[in-house]
Amino acid sequence: MTDYLLGIDIGTTGSKAILMDAAGRVHASATSEYPFATPRPLWAEQHPAAWWEATIASVREAMARAGAAPAQIAGVGLTGQMHGLVLLDQAGRVLRPCIMWNDQRTAAQCAAITERVGFESLLQHTGNPVLPGFTAPKILWVREHEPDVYQRVAHVLLPKDYIRYRLTGQLFSEVSDASGTSLFDVGRRRWSTHMLEALEIPARWLPALTESPIASARISQGAAAETGLPVGAPVVGGAGDQAAQAIGAGIIQEGLVSVTLGTSGVVFATSDACRVEPQGRLHAFCHALPDKWHMMGVMLSAAGSFR
Repeated sequence: MTDYLLGIDIGTTGSKAILMDAAGRVHASATSEYPFATPRPLWAEQHPAAWWEATIASVREAMARAGAAPAQIAGVGLTGQMHGLVLLDQAGRVLRPCIMWNDQRTAAQCAAITERVGFESLLQHTGNPVLPGFTAPKILWVREHEPDVYQRVAHVLLPKDYIRYRLTGQLFSEVSDASGTSLFDVGRRRWSTHMLEALEIPARWLPALTESPIASARISQGAAAETGLPVGAPVVGGAGDQAAQAIGAGIIQEGLVSVTLGTSGVVFATSDACRVEPQGRLHAFCHALPDKWHMMGVMLSAAGSFR
């Protein structure tokens, strides 16, 4: 009986489930699509409930197509859109729709963070300038414009990590996705105390961090009933979408570069050290491989504009 590894991708336009064997051969896949809302110009939002419903549908369909029994699922990996802000209250309830990676409402918050922290200090502590797509300015926007929501915040998650929470009941993230929050010390691979204190964001809101290959949680009984996955199956840290696809494309050592035309456009290069572009023109993030980093040149609209 074949054992399968299940990959779940929380994309911008849909949730995809892929069943692979240990040799990496794909046996089945399924995608369930969902829209995102633009309630105002430059805004982009999705409700995390849509991700979860689509994940359930995709996982069940992929397992059915492969004829896979729950006991054949040996482990689960997660990837997906980066930077999105998911806010939960103390009971784990979603407080508002996710503010997505391609949302551009936070220009004023980015300018305020840069003024407060300093451009050189931002590069020193996070490896990157603060950009409207990143997570920290979204938190400040909620604090300024939705104070009733902000007062109820107990947890801050990224999109794929919300699906981990629904699958396992556990709050975890990993280093590649955390790199795009403006709250993470990319060089030291940990949350940045300096940034949290400067922006007055409670450290207790942030999930525990692991490296991407670490099995950080296990499928809960409730999630098993909804998805058809086996109780106790390990869920690894996973990776942000760009780092994950770089692994799949073999971009795992210096000298290899990939070009991706997805919803966004990305040029991606692996690095053996944390290298920061002096003017912040390239993203400097942790790779999904321990002790590896990567640099990216990114434009927010590529195939998304074509579509």
